[in-house]
Amino acid sequence: MKFTVIVPARFASTRLPGKPLALIGDKPMIQHVYERALLANAEKVVVATDDKRIQTAVEFFGGKVCMTSDSHKSGSDRLAEVCEILQLAEDTIVVNVQGDEPFISSANIEQVARNLSKSNAQMATLSTPIEAESEVFNSNVVKVISDCSNQAIYFSRAPIPWQRGSFEHKKVEDLTVCQRHIGIYAYRAGFLKQYVQMPVSKLERLESLEQLRVLENGYKIHIEQAKEAPGMGIDTPEDLELAQESYRHIIL
Repeated sequence: MKFTVIVPARFASTRLPGKPLALIGDKPMIQHVYERALLANAEKVVVATDDKRIQTAVEFFGGKVCMTSDSHKSGSDRLAEVCEILQLAEDTIVVNVQGDEPFISSANIEQVARNLSKSNAQMATLSTPIEAESEVFNSNVVKVISDCSNQAIYFSRAPIPWQRGSFEHKKVEDLTVCQRHIGIYAYRAGFLKQYVQMPVSKLERLESLEQLRVLENGYKIHIEQAKEAPGMGIDTPEDLELAQESYRHIIL
């Protein structure tokens, strides 16, 4: 199986400007992400950015970078442009790995690519069990439910499936049915191009979740529980401090 990993990376961030270049140990965050993608046996790993500072950093550690437009509204738009620039064949499997996931599991990257290769779905993604009841009611934790054939039914920031009689009182009767979505996606290059040309859907706008555009237009998303627990993502200065501390423990 061959697949390409594209890592969209923006310098601008409201809560943590310059995030991809923040040091974790002696390496910038984007280098950690890049190296983990290489360990997933990807045929090609490319950082997609519109910022020269990120380009310089990636080229310094020997990575491949593709400069894109600065007018993109989403990472998916940036990926679609990279597919055009690289002239990827329409059936090329492309995995979207976020540039702020320095501890992302290489096994999970390979897993989502392999799942798409064996599926008739247009996209593939992963989930992980929710272990804390508080996360069920946290709108920043995206929940997902799927059918018996590993096809996603719905993604939501709300608690799903609704557990009548318990959720009303912020109680969870059965935590085993609660799955958190992990924001890693695999698509074929041809569908990615098609996807970014679709108008923003009503449910996507309401929930602020891009993947709902796929479901609302009648396409399928394969979903499976991740082989490994996902590493922490970095959104805030506090997250960065925790990541730096965790990394120190890993290398000691």
